[in-house]
Formats: sequence, structure tokens, C-alpha cells
Amino acid sequence: MITVTDVSLRFSDKKLFEDVSLKFTNDNCYGVIGANGAGKSTFLKILSGEISPTSGDVSMPSDSRMAVLKQNHYDYEDQRVVDTVIMGHERLYNVMQEKNDIYMKADFSDEDGIRVAELEGEFAELNGWEAEPEAMTLLKGLGIPEDLHDQKMSELTGGQHVKVLLAQALFGKPDVLLLDEPTNGLDTHSIAWLQEFLINFENTVIVVSHDRHFLNKVCTHMVDVDFGQIKLFVGNYDFWLESSQLASKLAADQNSKKEEKIKELEAFIARFSANASKSKQATSRKKMLDKITLDDIKPSSRRYPFVGFSPEREIGNDLLRVENISKTIDGKKVLVNISFNLSREDKVAFTSMSDIAITTLFKIITGEMEPDTGTYQWGITTKQSYLPKDTTDEFENSHLTILDWLRQYVVNKEENDNTFLRSFLGRMLFSGEEVMKEVSVLSGGEKVRCMLSKLMLSKANVLILDDPTNHLDLESITALNNGLIDFKGAILFGSHDHQFIQTLANRIIEISPNGVVDRSEITYDEFLENKSAQEQITALYQS
Repeated sequence: MITVTDVSLRFSDKKLFEDVSLKFTNDNCYGVIGANGAGKSTFLKILSGEISPTSGDVSMPSDSRMAVLKQNHYDYEDQRVVDTVIMGHERLYNVMQEKNDIYMKADFSDEDGIRVAELEGEFAELNGWEAEPEAMTLLKGLGIPEDLHDQKMSELTGGQHVKVLLAQALFGKPDVLLLDEPTNGLDTHSIAWLQEFLINFENTVIVVSHDRHFLNKVCTHMVDVDFGQIKLFVGNYDFWLESSQLASKLAADQNSKKEEKIKELEAFIARFSANASKSKQATSRKKMLDKITLDDIKPSSRRYPFVGFSPEREIGNDLLRVENISKTIDGKKVLVNISFNLSREDKVAFTSMSDIAITTLFKIITGEMEPDTGTYQWGITTKQSYLPKDTTDEFENSHLTILDWLRQYVVNKEENDNTFLRSFLGRMLFSGEEVMKEVSVLSGGEKVRCMLSKLMLSKANVLILDDPTNHLDLESITALNNGLIDFKGAILFGSHDHQFIQTLANRIIEISPNGVVDRSEITYDEFLENKSAQEQITALYQS
């Protein structure tokens, strides 16, 4: 349990939040949400003690232990992988080290014997004999094979570093667990494992995430950081989103009778409560939802960008043909004999254990990179627009304002005036004089919103999107997701966002080092549950 009392934080003349009082209790998972820059990660740093609040207090019982997911992925380079995980329980690791150092002494004294006996007792109390097996179980669950457990951290890939530090945070059943974007860098199987771990975790979890599916799976409460306040709501992300939007709609409808509003809200609560019954976390939510009163539901002050794509023409019969494309980068085979045909109705999610494979494929079919072998052919009626994962080349060293940068991509002459462009950018949440900011100084989320604006102006009937939700806040992700669902053209995309893939894709293509696994007319959940497809994927990665 952790208690926040009257916490405020100010940076010079900027107030981030004020008079925050909350209590986080055991057997609950709290999802911290808010727009980019609202202070979500900063709030976690206050909880962990990394940052001191301007006023107020954060407390937890003196015998409680807190674990925090570390973000420096290149710490511990000289440590064994399994030792790095155990270091998540600092006291246990220190006891192990001191105990081992004493046993290694050549001149073992009586005092050493007394001290080591004390340490052995504490070691047993801290469950030290199970430390290494527990660490190995966590590593295997996150996809780190056993042959790497005794290796140095310096021998791991960047993605494996991320998983080891996550295992470190989870190790030893901490009383309070703070996780900032824990699904970043994880593959589908690791995310599913982490979800199940947190669902069954009996202590307090506080997590920042932009993954809606993850928040819905694991969270019993949402912690909303918005406009200088931090408020606690019962339920998962979908419940918070729909209830706040419904409350906003009813509050704005002055002609609606109070009794009608009450009935609509009560029906909404009852529907969500009835559906919350499929897991331990969901059952916990159901009990709390049953106790919600109408006063507990508040309108959200969130702002959503408008994302809508209008293709200039329909696609003919042919979309894209890819034949035997291979590509080697820096001596490593990234694509090997990749072949598939796409049709006009396809909204294709490309998945892979290697993000580089998807990015390379997209660069090839958009003409940014040449394949070593193989060919591709777009249908003559197609017009493609591409959102790359790395937008550096679009913005670096540019002194153009947002307004003038976007002006470069206007297709129709009637759209090439300041009034139209300002209005267009306003719907993408660049209001007033913000449109005069230079694009080189924009945040990651602002750059992606600029790129989406460019795509909307292109009138393309084929969108190629490489991890498009990267850097976006939840509101922008929701707006983009809805805009793509309504899009009448074809979409080729890569993403780690489960809900994004599930709600958008009608075809899944897995890119492996040894070919593809292709399933059409199937949802993402169906693909993951399809035994034949998963066996094919396993065989391709092992061959």
C-alpha cells in the first residue's frame, strides 16, 4: 500500500499538479493515463522518491519494499543476467554478496562465523534459496532462453536488456511495483505473459502505458492526470473512456431530462459490470463497479485530434504483388524470399519478432530501399502514402514552421491558403500561434500528428504505416484507430498495439527470417489462437 497526501509539484512558474491525495491498495492495478506532457512519468518518480514534491507527502509501511522498472537499458553490462534480475531485491542481493565474500576469505575468523550465521538466517527469511530459480522463471516467461542466463548483460541485444530489467522489477514479489511503459520493446508472447503475471499479482501495481489492450486486461483502476489534477476512477480503460464520454455527452445535452440521463448512465454501469467476469482482475472490477454511484462518473476534459482519410479514387483489382524479395543488412539476412499478393479490400497487419524486417519491407515497397533480389509491383490505380517509424529525415535541421511545412504537401490548390491550413491544423490540436513553431523542435507525438496531417492531405488510397501509434498519447491513438477503421482504401501496417491490430486488420502476415505465414479474413485474436498458424511460425523461426 502507498499513500499520497496533499502532493503538489511546480517547476519554476509551471504548476504540474496540486493537492493530490490518493491511496493505492494491495491486490489492485492502477493505470496512470494522461496526455503527453501531463506528468504521468513525473508522478511515478514522485512515488518512487526520485523526485521530491514541492509540498505534500508520499508514504508506505516501513517494512514494505518498492520495485521500479529502470529505463537505462545499458546498466549492469558486467553483471550476469540472472544476477541482474536478483539485484531487483537490493537487500537480498547485498546479503548474498556479503555472505559469499566471507566464505571466500582465506582466514575465516570467529567473528566471520557469527556474522555469516546472521546472514544465513536473513537469507533464508528473504527466500534466498529460491532466488535463482525465481529469476530464471521470470526470464523464461519473458522469452530470455536459459542459455543466456549465465551470460554477461553486455552480450544481450537491446530488446533482451529491456526484458531483463522488467524481470528485475518483478523479482521477489515487491509490495509496490511501479512500471513506466512496461510493454515497450516486448513481443506479443512476452506481453501476454506479463499480463497474466500482473493479473495474478497480489500486491500494488501502478503502471503508465499507452497500450489500451494492456490497460483493459490488467487494471482495476485508472488514475487520470489532467489539467493539474490527479483523480482515481474504478474500472479499466474502456470503462473510464466510455463513461467519461457519455457523461460529457449528457452534460452537453441541456434538453435531456435528468431522469433520462440517470437511466442511461445506470444502464451503462450495469452493462460494464455484468461483462466484468472473466478473470481475477475483472471479478475485482465487477465488485467495485457494482458500488459506483452516478456522482463517481465525471466528464473528461480530454481533447481528441480529428483523423480522417479521404482517398481521391477507388483501387482497381490489383493492389500489390511481392515476389521473392530478399535483403541483407550489415551481413545479416533480414528478409529471405518474401512473397505475397494483396487485394483492394486488404487491411494488413505485418507482424514479426524482428521490427527491422517490417521496416525494411516497407522501405523497399515504398522505393526508399532496393531489394537484393526479388520484385514488387503496385497496381496502376494505387496511390501510396507512407508514415515511417523514424521521421528524423522529415524534420531534422528544418527551420520551417508547422504551417509552411504542411503547405509543401497540399494537393488541391484551394487548400493552399492560411485559413484552410490553420483550420486543418487546429483539428490536429495545433491551435493559435502553435502553428508557427519550427518543426525541428517538436516532440515525438507532435511530429507524428504532423505526419498524419500530411497523409490526410495526400488523398492516397493506400496507407503504409510503420508503428504509427509510437509517441502518440491515448487520445491520439484512439482518434487514429477510429479514422483508419473508417478509411475506404487499403492499409499495410506494423504495430505492437494489440487493440489497434485487432480492430483494424482483416489479414495478418507474419514475416520470419525464412518466409511468411499468411492468414486472410481473420482477426488478430483468431490468428494468435490459430494452432496451425502458430505451429508454422515456430517452425519458420527454428528452421
